[in-house]
Amino acid sequence: MTPAEVLRPVRPGKAAPGGRRTRGSATLVVGCVLAGLIALLALVSLFWLPYSADDTSGGRLAGPGDGHLLGTDKLGRDLFTQVMTGSRIAFEAGLGSVLIAAAVGVTLGVLAAFAQGWLDDTLSAFLDILIAFPTLLLAMLIVAARSATLGSAVLAIGLAQSAVVARFVRILVKRVLAQDYITAARTSGTSWPRTVLGHVLPNIWPSLVVNLALQFGLAVLAEAGLSYLGLGAPPPNASWGRMLQEAQATFTTAPVGAIAPGILLVLLVIGVNLIADGLRETLDPASRRRRT
Repeated sequence: MTPAEVLRPVRPGKAAPGGRRTRGSATLVVGCVLAGLIALLALVSLFWLPYSADDTSGGRLAGPGDGHLLGTDKLGRDLFTQVMTGSRIAFEAGLGSVLIAAAVGVTLGVLAAFAQGWLDDTLSAFLDILIAFPTLLLAMLIVAARSATLGSAVLAIGLAQSAVVARFVRILVKRVLAQDYITAARTSGTSWPRTVLGHVLPNIWPSLVVNLALQFGLAVLAEAGLSYLGLGAPPPNASWGRMLQEAQATFTTAPVGAIAPGILLVLLVIGVNLIADGLRETLDPASRRRRT
């Protein structure tokens, strides 16, 4: 999916000829299955884990079996326990970042869309600066102020993504404000808050949901990258990024420690992106026709 396709307004409509909606639904189902299985793993980890996160009684670099489904790491910790914990951290990071990005981004985007003249130019330039600001550098600044925690990583990722969401929302809202029914609503005396809540937001939410789904996948990848660099959840929290960092020194002798979190990370991101693509094709069947 290209940026131009994501920016197109999504309009619910009838299914296009040739089974367009069916293909969109199939993509959505596959994405939900992939992401749902990992979500189930994360949910189970809230109530049950095979071993304690700091249990090192399994023996160093033990292979799969003997009570350890995926074996153990270089400290003797159960890898399956770490993978389950990492799935929970991935969803916490993704959902937390998207909520922050949505709250800040939608607010800034709507305000920027209503701005005129120099204020519009100033807000647009401000959003461009935020988008260009590296997430890693922002994370370092926040970590320096708050210490390396999952909350710091989520805050940094959410703030970085809020600028992307804000610019996206600004474009969508400006398109809606140019429609005749908005002019009619304003002429009839409808206030701006009621116009936003009653006309603007209902018309941008399908495209916004697709964009936020994509941001979720990016947030999961960003959290893994920050944890790999030691800027995410501290031990004994087993983020997938931290697992990859710890397993790189023993990859030749115990590759499961790197392969397992790597595969789950890829599957989760693919699943979320398929969900976003499926939502777009289902809500706007004509998008598939425009792409072919």
